[in-house]
Amino acid sequence: MFDVTDSRTHNLIRLNPSEAPHFGAPGRTGFHLIDTTMMYAPRSGGVKRYLLQKRDWLTRRRPDIGHTLVVPGATTGLSSHGIVTVAAARLPFGDGYRMPASTTKWETVIRMLEPDIIEAGDMFVPGHAALEAGEALGVPVVGFCHTDAAALAALHFGDWAEAPAMKHWAATFQQFDRVVAPSRHIAQRLGEAGVEKVSVQTLGVDTELFHPSRADPARLKRRLGLDPSARLLVFAGRPAREKNIDSLICAVERLGDPYYLLLVGAGKDAHYSPRVVPLSYERDPVKLAGVIASCDALVHANENEPFGLVVLEALAAGLPVVGPSRGGIAELIDEQVGQRAVSVDPAGMAEAIEALFARDQQPIRENARRRAEMRHRWDTTFEGLTRLYSELVAGRAAGEPAALRA
Repeated sequence: MFDVTDSRTHNLIRLNPSEAPHFGAPGRTGFHLIDTTMMYAPRSGGVKRYLLQKRDWLTRRRPDIGHTLVVPGATTGLSSHGIVTVAAARLPFGDGYRMPASTTKWETVIRMLEPDIIEAGDMFVPGHAALEAGEALGVPVVGFCHTDAAALAALHFGDWAEAPAMKHWAATFQQFDRVVAPSRHIAQRLGEAGVEKVSVQTLGVDTELFHPSRADPARLKRRLGLDPSARLLVFAGRPAREKNIDSLICAVERLGDPYYLLLVGAGKDAHYSPRVVPLSYERDPVKLAGVIASCDALVHANENEPFGLVVLEALAAGLPVVGPSRGGIAELIDEQVGQRAVSVDPAGMAEAIEALFARDQQPIRENARRRAEMRHRWDTTFEGLTRLYSELVAGRAAGEPAALRA
């Protein structure tokens, strides 16, 4: 462990470089990638799963690529092998999330780790720090667009907030050497905002972890105190406003018997009804996979979802999915694997759920599993991303300007 004081801020930063990946030696065959984001917390959702899956895949498949995560924590330093935390205050009622405050401190940590390429998973302090560190080090910086900031601004503050948020969103992402979108929906939104150099790279799912063989519906219904004939719909995710959980609750109330809604993690702040069964956030991925596989269908009512990893997890488990007819989720489902809702209001969701169960379920379940296996393995995601990283690193080494690398 050693201490470094940033000359610009006099902040003391402690790191142990012997435990962090270091790929600066002459003759190396790979490169050092840093992923940085504020969207990493004990109960995080899709972004954290993506980053941890990437770490695992790189370790197994591309050991020539060093990988370090730079994420918020209680202190600044090495949290565990390959994970460096930067001190940030916890957000009140933020479910464990932390809000970075110092771009300079964050950038200093990234520079000390000497990356060859940086991927930023947000447009806040870590994103700006990544851009500044990339400029200082002369290395390319990728921006992965995990959220639609303009749509969230409109949802939380009103339609008036969308235009200024869109302008800020575009101005930030335009600075990256390349922007990665997880869906055509987000790529189109970025394009409409004026962002160039956008690549689409869909995310994936662990098809061995999420598998139909984990299903035990009778046991789950006994655990939840439900009749064996109950039709169990499930949603797993954060209790965030944009997830439109109230619409799911109202839809299942409209449907009545035999429908019940299981909320995993998302039920914390919901207004319960007799037809809603809340479960706490499930940290054990094997247990989560078993719960999902044991339900009858997954329901999702966020029509602005950038992608929706839980949808892929349901498909891999052999579950039909009822979801919106627009947004990232609409690109993942159709009538072969589920049902698109014309509207995500309670009436629209209830109608789509009824339409799904009016059909023979077995072919839909088989198609769902097959689609996850054929289209959505993590191998496809990370092979595409590592090609992009390699191109950008090689292009920067050759002295090509960003415009040519696009």
